[in-house]
Amino acid sequence: MGFTRYLNDQGIDIARGLILGTSHINKFGSTAGTITSETTIWDGSGTSAIYPYPAAGLLTLAGETNTDDDGEAVEIQGLDADYNLITETINVGSTGLQTFSRVFRAFMVSTDNSQGINITQGATLAAKIISGAGQTQMSVYTIPAGKTGYLVKIHGNSDRSNGSPAVQFKLKAREFNSIFRIKGTYGTAGGDQFVYEYPVPLKFDEKTDIRIDATASSATIVSSIFDVILVDN
Repeated sequence: MGFTRYLNDQGIDIARGLILGTSHINKFGSTAGTITSETTIWDGSGTSAIYPYPAAGLLTLAGETNTDDDGEAVEIQGLDADYNLITETINVGSTGLQTFSRVFRAFMVSTDNSQGINITQGATLAAKIISGAGQTQMSVYTIPAGKTGYLVKIHGNSDRSNGSPAVQFKLKAREFNSIFRIKGTYGTAGGDQFVYEYPVPLKFDEKTDIRIDATASSATIVSSIFDVILVDN
C-alpha cells in the first residue's frame, strides 16, 4: 500500500513536470493477430514475429493496400542515429528527412487510418498502424542516450474468446552492443491477466533495448503494458 501510494504521488509530480530531469514512458502493445510460437507483442507481428530492429535510416510511410490515406500526417517518435529522442511528422505516401535508429510510437495526427499504414526503415518494417487504430501498439522501447530507465510495472493478458490458452510472457532487454537476456518470466491461463509492480524498479542503462515476447498454448491475441521512469544521467 505504501509503495503504491508513493508511486502514485511521485507519478503525478512526474506527469506535471515538477521533478526536474525525470519523465515517464508508458508502452502498450498487441499482436496483429493470433499467435502460438514466440512473438514480440507489436502490430507488425504478422510480418516479423520477433521485432527486427532495423538499421538506422529514413522512414517511408505507405498504405497497406491503396493510396486512400496518402497525404495524411503521422507523428513518429523514436531515436536518432545517436540514440537521442526525435520526433518527425511525415505524410502517408512520403519519405521523411530525419534518420531514425529506433521507432517506438507513431500516430495519426488528424484522422483515423482507413487501412494499415506501414512505416519502413530502409526496406524493413519498423512500425505499423493497424487499420482504424489511429496509432501503433508496440511493447518495444529503447532507453534514450543520456538517460537511465527504471521499469516499475508490467502487465499482460490474452484474448479469452479464443478458448483458455496458457500464455508465457518474457521481458527481455539488450544492453548496447550486447545480446538479449530475459529479465522476467510471467504466466497466465484461461484469458486471465497478470500485473506485477516492482518494489525495487529494474534499472536499464542508456541505449538498452526492451521488449516483451509471448508464447501461447493455443492461438490467441496477446497484449501487454509496461511503465518506465526516465532519469537524466
